[in-house]
Amino acid sequence: MMLRADQARRIALAAQGFDRPRPVGRIDIRHVRRVIDHVDLLQIDAVQTVERAQYLPLFSRLGPYSPTLLDDAAYRRRELYEAWAHEASLVKVERWPLLQYRRHHWSSRRAERLERDQPGYLDAVLREVAAHGPLTVGDLKDPGDRTGPWWGWSPGKTALEALFAHGHVAIAERRGQTRVYDLTERVLPAAVLAQPPVETDDAYRRLLCVAARALGIATASDLIDYYRLHAPTARPLVEDLVREGALEPVEVDGWPPAYRSPDARLPRRITAAALLTPFDPLVWCRPRVERLFGFHYRLEFYVPAEKREYGYYVMPFLFGDELVARVDVKADRRAGVLRVPAAFVEDGHRPGRITGPLLDELSELAAWLGLSSVQVGDRGSLGPALARARSWSS
Repeated sequence: MMLRADQARRIALAAQGFDRPRPVGRIDIRHVRRVIDHVDLLQIDAVQTVERAQYLPLFSRLGPYSPTLLDDAAYRRRELYEAWAHEASLVKVERWPLLQYRRHHWSSRRAERLERDQPGYLDAVLREVAAHGPLTVGDLKDPGDRTGPWWGWSPGKTALEALFAHGHVAIAERRGQTRVYDLTERVLPAAVLAQPPVETDDAYRRLLCVAARALGIATASDLIDYYRLHAPTARPLVEDLVREGALEPVEVDGWPPAYRSPDARLPRRITAAALLTPFDPLVWCRPRVERLFGFHYRLEFYVPAEKREYGYYVMPFLFGDELVARVDVKADRRAGVLRVPAAFVEDGHRPGRITGPLLDELSELAAWLGLSSVQVGDRGSLGPALARARSWSS
């Protein structure tokens, strides 16, 4: 099957849940579940320039909702759990058996060094969790000192993270951004833990199919990236899935060989208007973003301020089925303001068509964050027009 680029975009957006309007009225756990059914996992990241990464994809698809709904799904209902998946992520709890291979093969030089330098320390920490959990690193009897500056890990942090990666402990809750650890059998549902582990090849095949449903249309590299699978192991399995009918080979103009999920839909049009976190599943794979939208996207968190092209925390703006602008955004909670230091329009798009819907989205984001206003600077190709539109609307 041959597909145009715009058709591939609409398939991808529908798979990610952008083919339906945001709900009107009260948003509840059913809406959250519907989004999770589309994306399957949410990346966790500590950057809080706007809001923590796991909460923003739900806002992009649902509009203003209570973040406690996601916390409830993860830490009380136990429908999601924290795992190493696409980086640190919230994952559907039924994926636990499929990720056994990763827990089994996980290794870390830091943890190996700790076990070599302090034999028995990991076992002692596990016994302490068993006796006194749930607990944080700071609750440990002997957490040790950090091994470097503020991001350095103490022995206690290293031990708990190693036990977590191996599946011996799980994240019972979060206190702010602080992880609270407990024995896995006291956190995850017994029915999930009772399921037999899945052999690596079978787990890979099933995770590739999960990725295909979440992406709609994808190259082999896209499918492998979604759950960060080992590429040499995964690539031959993609062709196996094609032969079995679990993936449909398609051609997209300008793409490498691509595959479509049998569940994928091609809507006639997409009417979305959404700001996206850099960690949104739609845009976290940068080569795919460039292929789908012609949008060259890179993070500039760690670039010195004077060398940044667009800004510190840049959110793409999805309008219709295209990424039409990028906006540098910061939630200034102390001042109660959503600051927009810079905004840029993508080539081929008219600022006049974009500013109104973008201002509406920025205002809705500000209100959701509990901020009283939006303050727009005039830097960037869209900045002056957006600032004028903001002053007219005030």
